Amino acid sequence: MKELLVVDDEQQMLVAIEETLKRKGFSVTTATNGMDAVGKLRNHFYQAVITDVRMPELSGLDLLKQIKKLSPSTPVILLTGHGTVTDAVTALKQGAYDYLMKPFSARELTDVVDKATRGSLEEPTSGDVEIVTNDPAMRQLLEMASQAAQSDTTVLVEAESGTGKELIARFIHSCSSRRENAFVAVNCAALPDELLESELFGHEKGAFTGALSRKIGKFELAHRGTILLDEIGEMVPRLQAKLLRVLQEKEIDRVGGLSPTRVDVRVIATTNRNLKELVNEGQFREDLYYRLNVIPLTIPPLRERKKDIPLLANHFCNRFGREGQSFAQETLDLLQKYHWPGNVRELENVTRRALALSRNPVISPGDLFLNLDDPTQASIEVKAGISLKEIEKEVIRVTLRETEGNRTHAARMLGVSLRTLRNKLREYREQGEIL
Repeated sequence: MKELLVVDDEQQMLVAIEETLKRKGFSVTTATNGMDAVGKLRNHFYQAVITDVRMPELSGLDLLKQIKKLSPSTPVILLTGHGTVTDAVTALKQGAYDYLMKPFSARELTDVVDKATRGSLEEPTSGDVEIVTNDPAMRQLLEMASQAAQSDTTVLVEAESGTGKELIARFIHSCSSRRENAFVAVNCAALPDELLESELFGHEKGAFTGALSRKIGKFELAHRGTILLDEIGEMVPRLQAKLLRVLQEKEIDRVGGLSPTRVDVRVIATTNRNLKELVNEGQFREDLYYRLNVIPLTIPPLRERKKDIPLLANHFCNRFGREGQSFAQETLDLLQKYHWPGNVRELENVTRRALALSRNPVISPGDLFLNLDDPTQASIEVKAGISLKEIEKEVIRVTLRETEGNRTHAARMLGVSLRTLRNKLREYREQGEIL
């Protein structure tokens, strides 16, 4: 059960938020002021913090700064009845995950908390983005990304899930002249189409049922900064057309709005799908593809940079392990033999599990729970001539077998959205294959 900390000096609001989140299955701890919250954060880890902005002694923005010192990767959602675009951008620049303007609906609250606690690949813990690698191909990629950062040109990052696409996007932002402004990430696969439109472009009060107040979209929040459109291949054609207009005209239309709003935003798009193939299949607009694919970057999967595996494992050990913990050499050797279909994200999960469950300071191979003789965990056999599609299909088949057909669990293990997994299975069914 995911644990949340809710902070608000208004008791009635505190109870309402607590009950709403508990009904959604979250474990909720409450604090009535910022100082109380800091005390709880010193003694416990929470998957997210939801805090009011206007509080005595320690405001929500001041609490945000404290949280970023105590637990840099914890998402913080700010609640305000006095929200402005300037306040929102300030909060995002200081590291807030998102904000909600009062009054907000239970659906709006649970949607943003669901997104915040869904998890992501390693988040940077400071203003500089740290990418751990000694691989020549990765170093060449970082050099290209650094050069791309010097312009406002659109970048398209194509790579398998779990390779660190968002980390590359953050690296580009941190190397650019926009680094002092907001970096805003939007997962295009995580929201229903109608909500994604409002999330990206905002809406006016009363634009649709449940729109209780005006909402500033992510493009406006990223003004003079960078917006990451994650899993852009999942965006439906209607929104693709609207996005194309934003790229061409540099202006957005809020849902229910009467006039366009100018925006100055650097766009980085990422995908784990082959957009060129989607264009050929009629699922992605060709004109939008060429607008996005000005500077293409492809991240190599972890299995193609084996020498990075012990480097990353030791990095995760230093970051997440207890004092004195380390990996035995035979453990690092075993890690290098595994195929890592989930890439760096899977490696992080495996090492964190081993560090948490091992009773000894030196992590042995048995602590990894990786059985290379087990067909559900062994590397997929790669032979000359086998296509990437066949490898992908086999990885999905093995993962579904291990999860006993639980698609939600399988999608999480694969590092893709449930929608992406469903699309793949539908594609296989249409080809006459049942996994």
